[in-house]
Amino acid sequence: MEPKPIQVEVIGKKIILKMPKNEADVKFILTLRYSKWNKEGFFWEIPHFPGNLERIQQHFGERLGPVIRHETASTESTGQSRKIDKNQVLVIKTRAGRLKLVFGYNATLTKTIKSIPYYQWDMKNKWWTIPYSEQFLEEVKRKVGELGLNLVFEEEEKKTEVVAKVSPNDIPNYRKCPEEFIHKLEERRYSQSTIRAYVPLFEEFLNHFPDLDINDFGEKEIMEFSHYLVTVRKVSSSHQNQAINAAKFYFEKVKGGERKYYHVDRPIREKALPEVCSEEEIIAIFKATENLKHKAILMTIYSAGLRISELINLKIKDIDSKRMQIRIEQAKGKKDRYTILSPKTLKILREYFKNEKPSEFLFEGQGSTNEKPIRYSARSIQAILKQSLEITRIKKKVTVHTLRHSFATHLLENGTDLRYIQSLLGHESPKTTQIYTHITTKGFDQIISPLDKLDI
Repeated sequence: MEPKPIQVEVIGKKIILKMPKNEADVKFILTLRYSKWNKEGFFWEIPHFPGNLERIQQHFGERLGPVIRHETASTESTGQSRKIDKNQVLVIKTRAGRLKLVFGYNATLTKTIKSIPYYQWDMKNKWWTIPYSEQFLEEVKRKVGELGLNLVFEEEEKKTEVVAKVSPNDIPNYRKCPEEFIHKLEERRYSQSTIRAYVPLFEEFLNHFPDLDINDFGEKEIMEFSHYLVTVRKVSSSHQNQAINAAKFYFEKVKGGERKYYHVDRPIREKALPEVCSEEEIIAIFKATENLKHKAILMTIYSAGLRISELINLKIKDIDSKRMQIRIEQAKGKKDRYTILSPKTLKILREYFKNEKPSEFLFEGQGSTNEKPIRYSARSIQAILKQSLEITRIKKKVTVHTLRHSFATHLLENGTDLRYIQSLLGHESPKTTQIYTHITTKGFDQIISPLDKLDI
């Protein structure tokens, strides 16, 4: 009597395997990550990861019966479960600036996704995510079309607004941040922006447990506070991460505790591609900015690829018109660097300088005097750009930092080597600079779909 063939069924993201007990076969199955024995159904459950089915077929060979496929995929969004047809690929543009892709197992499409930078596989939900860009979306659409599948595109609804934290005035016996916390931040040379962020975060953490002595705080409180931020306050991933880091800093650096991993569900920072303006949009912004000083500020940021903090800290002495360079002192990471000084920027800076006559900082705020120079405020620069954008009617989400991203992207599109762009931006790792290679669409419009070459 011939042995019964081994049965394999593919159900969405699971492989169901039924076989007679065999020590060698069991040993093989256990090499497939996250495989488990289902006691009630008397079968093995194996994740349908790329390559798993092929490995099973290779191992069992002729002993394996026909593979039965039930190729449906499911996704849960806003608490609702839905099924995706085997011929469909659901693509959802998320609020986090990424594309979520849900589909039944397809090795070719999976290979395409894994060729896109910053792809991620969500093991829990069984879907792929990639950064959103028109280029990547078109690439996915093209591949889905080649495979004869149907693409369904959706956008997530706008995020629920963040709930404001309780005001200190509404908390009896409000506890202020300990002085030792601030002193330790300063001692370790944390930037003023980090200190300004950590102090209110730590105060909110302290006052979330009004009846608990600060010396009794521990892992349990960090976990509870983190859960509160997500479920009640509905804060962003970056806000939650920073709040955890502020608490960790107190226990580890101020109190001298051991560096410890807190078992908190820290959010994974999904990498989203930055928004950039086209050259035409940059021109429109400058034309919409009539005030000479305001135009000089925006042109300096864009033409040199500056962060907003670098711009407001620029001093007159940092402009080197002979070497056509701008010196950036103690920028992010406490590093100095040089970036380029555009001739057009120099021309408008000289015109601005004759009118304003700043004393120390290149751009000074109201009330500044020779004896007491005052830096221009970041908020004022943001307001300048916002006003200009309203005139241009640009619909993109453009911030002051977008000008820096646009500077790097336009340099790349004009043929500048990535190593030089890295140096101009002050990036420590080339990986940070490489993100701009995935933003540019130069030459993308020249790619012809193979469908367009078919005589149909």
